[in-house]
Amino acid sequence: MKIVLLEPEIPFNTGAIGRTCVALDLDLILIKPYGFSIDDKSVARAGTRYWEHVKLGEYSDWQSFLKYEEPPRDRLYFFEEDGGQSFYAPEYKKDSYLVFGCESKGLPKEILKGMEDRVFKLPMRNPVVKSLNLANVATAVAYQALRTQLEG
Repeated sequence: MKIVLLEPEIPFNTGAIGRTCVALDLDLILIKPYGFSIDDKSVARAGTRYWEHVKLGEYSDWQSFLKYEEPPRDRLYFFEEDGGQSFYAPEYKKDSYLVFGCESKGLPKEILKGMEDRVFKLPMRNPVVKSLNLANVATAVAYQALRTQLEG
């Protein structure tokens, strides 16, 4: 499985997600532009000593990612706060792409157009909270995806 971050803005989130990827043996794909330098010490600091072990792929934009990776439609899972389905619903495949947008804007509408059935959300019981931290969401999704593989 691969976690895909589209235009990440906060180095600590990217570092923490990288650490989760190492722990779960997942690939991390970053799609530019970034809101920081990938060499930024804060990325490595959030990933601690594990950043060097991240299986990292980088792409200049979404179209380059699609061209090179050629992800099948049914292997793309997009996560947004207003997704139409719960992230508990799908049975994630081993070669899935778990796609997350940038912290301030989420995923661009043009990427989600025609993919509404592939957009998922995490439940939040208290309406006071509009969204969750990206690193927390990516970690929760990764563990849920792995759980469905173990049961399947």
